[in-house]
Parts: sequence; structure tokens; C-alpha cells
Amino acid sequence: MVDGTDVTSLATHQRVARGLGYVPQGRQIFGAMTVKENIETGLVVRGKSEIPREIFDLFPILADFEHRRGGNLSGGQQQQLAIARALASDPKVLLLDEPTEGIQPSVIKDIARLLRDIRSIRNLCIVVCEQVLSFVLDIADRILVMEGGKIVHADTREHADEAAIARFLAV
Repeated sequence: MVDGTDVTSLATHQRVARGLGYVPQGRQIFGAMTVKENIETGLVVRGKSEIPREIFDLFPILADFEHRRGGNLSGGQQQQLAIARALASDPKVLLLDEPTEGIQPSVIKDIARLLRDIRSIRNLCIVVCEQVLSFVLDIADRILVMEGGKIVHADTREHADEAAIARFLAV
């Protein structure tokens, strides 16, 4: 549900139009397109063509690399590009699937800070599917642990029992 509307059966572009932003696992940016062109693909659903200044304020490295091909960016920069592209659609809910995958630890902290900034600036709901517990604890208000498609543990960040959650994440 997004803003009271069930988006389950809608086509992808319709979900985006209803306010669902999505950053897929593996980022899936367009490697042959420039940073600017990648972000512009997120504008289409809103009928806009100009990238809001706020995007480049949040992601200054992307402003510096605006004309660089997405495929030539580092993994962390590509993740920032994927988030910027999703934000360009002006979502009400932002979904991120494994945003720390393939990202070096120092950049993971930057992405956590960035998500906290986005949440406070945009006042939007951010849903993250993630296995790196330290990252989750750094950004989450609520933590849900799923196993076999069912919620097996739920808590607020303030009351989160790291040891109990970590038992679910053990391989």
C-alpha cells in the first residue's frame, strides 16, 4: 500500500507514478549512460526534465561526475546514483534491496548518513532489506526480521536486542 492504494498488481511504471521508489540489489544503473542521463530516467514519470538541485546537494560526487558514464563509477558511487535516480521520481516510499552489497565499509557509513539525511529532508518512509546488522541499527527506526516469508522478530531500534537479531542472521 502506498498512500492508501494497493500497488501490488500495478505495472512497474504505475508503482513509481503512485510514489514507490526502488533501488534494486546490485544497483542496476545504466552503465553506458552518463550520471545525468541515469538520474533523468527517474524524472520521466513525473513529467520533469530538470534534475532538482537537491539531488546534487545530497550527492555532490554525482554533480562532479555528471558527464561520466555510470559504468565507470565505483560501487559506492553507483549505489548513490541508484538512490538519486529513485529520488528523482519524488517517491513517498523508498525501497532499498541490500544497499550495502559490494560496498566497502567506509562507504557503507556514508550511505547510512545519506539515508538519514534523505529521511529528514524529504520526510519519507524508507524500507531497507539488509543483512548487515550494524547498518540496520544505524539507520532504522523499526527492525523486522523475516524468515521463510514471515516476520519472526520485531522491535524498535531503541529496544533492539542485537544478540537476538544476530542469531537470525547467522549462517
